[in-house]
Amino acid sequence: MGKAALWLLIASVLIAYYVYTPIPENIEERWKLMLINAVFKTLGHVADIAEKLGLKHHMEIMMLLSSMQYTAPVSDEKVTITDTKMNDIPVRLYIPKGKLDSLKRAVIYIHGGGWCLGGTAMEAYDLQSRWISERLNAVIVSVEYRLAPKYHFPVQFEDVYTVAKYFLQRSVLEQYKVDPSRVCISGDSAGGNLAAAVTQQLLDDPDVKVKLKIQMLIYPALQTIDLNLPSYQENENMPILPKSLMLRFWSEYFTTDLSLMEAMEINQHVPPEFSHLFKFVNWSDWLPERFKKNHVYTFPTPGNPKLGQKYPGFLDPRAAPLLVEDIKLRGLPLTYVITCQYDVLRDDGIMYVSRLKKAGVPVIHEHLEDAFHGLLMFILSPLSLTRAQMAVNNYIEWLNKNL
Repeated sequence: MGKAALWLLIASVLIAYYVYTPIPENIEERWKLMLINAVFKTLGHVADIAEKLGLKHHMEIMMLLSSMQYTAPVSDEKVTITDTKMNDIPVRLYIPKGKLDSLKRAVIYIHGGGWCLGGTAMEAYDLQSRWISERLNAVIVSVEYRLAPKYHFPVQFEDVYTVAKYFLQRSVLEQYKVDPSRVCISGDSAGGNLAAAVTQQLLDDPDVKVKLKIQMLIYPALQTIDLNLPSYQENENMPILPKSLMLRFWSEYFTTDLSLMEAMEINQHVPPEFSHLFKFVNWSDWLPERFKKNHVYTFPTPGNPKLGQKYPGFLDPRAAPLLVEDIKLRGLPLTYVITCQYDVLRDDGIMYVSRLKKAGVPVIHEHLEDAFHGLLMFILSPLSLTRAQMAVNNYIEWLNKNL
């Protein structure tokens, strides 16, 4: 074999490795998804190398994806957009210009990114917030919470809670001409986790008099203690959010000590004295039959007690909203949950739907059979996906009818 042929073979193998990923047949625009995933995979490998060489933390490299998508707060003829602060927490604020004399609706939005990445200024989040503000005549408060690895739990939760509690004051709602009976909290992925946790905690806060009308959770991460659910097994190597990355996100939320992630990888991180919590995420009880398939439930093996002592945050309901008694769920507002079939977090959302229904909470569950984690981010050219546009339009339309 000549040198040219050898290099061509090597190049072909590398391209195949980075670009080709098995994609389920019912997902549209599969080659575009493969190319998107190739970018994620390449950056992930660069991050691994940089971290092993001691150059940068893994998430600092991954954050390049967010910084490349930064967009300034540019107002237009329909919406005024500003970067400001609420109770010292940065937010990007969207105020519609139409119907100046009428009371507005409002959405507190929390971005995703595994508590480590993302931001309110990413183009996709900015565009979605513009659309919601325009179509619903709504004030959007997009929260710029602090990120890991520099900040760990409960900082992210506290930042979002601080903004939500501040905004829900009647005097603040009056300032922005918001109808106090028409406020929603929403978030995707890690943002869905924070939205669910904040909504639970607001119920018990005697200082908060205004109640949320809706919580909208988009493929949320909701539990930390069983990381071998059917969805984790089936979608271990799916694009955008493989199991390995999700475990890294969970671990980084609480500590830079990788011993927690290593224990999570074998699903042996919960101390024996907390084994009673597994009843809240026992998928054999909470998943509908069609999601169980041929999986057999195995009670997770308890792990090292020292992990629970060193990093108790991963057992805290403010980090894992599924880990609460049913009584803590009663009184939650109308809940809209989006889950995707090809997502490691699929079963978190579905179990929450089941538990909310049992607790008497009104729930709308939209399950996307042909979708993957992070779908709603892909609404901008050249990486726009038709299915993403449809999903965003559908949830905005639902919000328009129900908020």
